[in-house]
Amino acid sequence: MDSRLLRYFVAVAEELNFARAAQRLAISPPPLSRAIRQLERELGVTLLERTTHSVRLTPAGSVLLDEARGALDALQAAGRRAQRAAATDPKLVLAVKADGDGGLLEPILARYATEPDALPVVVRLSGWLEQPRLLRQGEADAALVYEPYDRTGLDAEILAAEPRVAALAADHPLAAREHLSLADLGLSAGELHRYLDDTRKLGHDLAQLLALVPLGGLIPLLPVSVAARYPRPGVVYRPLPDAPRAVLHIAWPQQSRSTATAALVRAATAVAADARP
Repeated sequence: MDSRLLRYFVAVAEELNFARAAQRLAISPPPLSRAIRQLERELGVTLLERTTHSVRLTPAGSVLLDEARGALDALQAAGRRAQRAAATDPKLVLAVKADGDGGLLEPILARYATEPDALPVVVRLSGWLEQPRLLRQGEADAALVYEPYDRTGLDAEILAAEPRVAALAADHPLAAREHLSLADLGLSAGELHRYLDDTRKLGHDLAQLLALVPLGGLIPLLPVSVAARYPRPGVVYRPLPDAPRAVLHIAWPQQSRSTATAALVRAATAVAADARP
């Protein structure tokens, strides 16, 4: 299947307007319309329902849109990985959130340096849950990332499962307790991932998030290793024994055949095993 036709289809499917899609692709509408019809003939299905006033995806079109996005991302990622592999000084890119390595980054890098297939490592600092996108787009070879995250197209190994703590303003009524429960925060275990996602949206990084805590109201839930490394005036941390643990993964693209990436995964899992009590 021609990747050009897929790219044209995705533009139309996302815009649901041939004129806007053509403008986005920097072509005129007639050849775009012909390309979509060619794709439909090749597949033997109708992808778009067109009227003089609207464009709608058919069920087949909705399925192809999801698949085409992934296929185009994979093609682009393959190109980026090939370019990096052909560099005169190839490197392995590891995506990590600054506060999201469970305290394992330095020992992992030290262990990896002893591997025969090791390459020089570039640590790419990323925002909240940016790592999966970097992996899928070929901008990183591996990542350290906490659940929950989008695992589409990725493989992963668990490195650590840490208790969680709640970060509260020091003068918060709950701060007087030695430990808390999810019910104290009006939460259940099934609501935890949504709560984490909603909380992350309030700050670009952990420093911003913790700066909001003493102002009142905000109670981030953090892995205990993060809390240990980020003491802050006006903020106290209280254990949450009944909260699901914070699970840290090392993730990499499913299609990766890199011996250097495989060596990093081996090093990371070995370090994690040594660190467990």
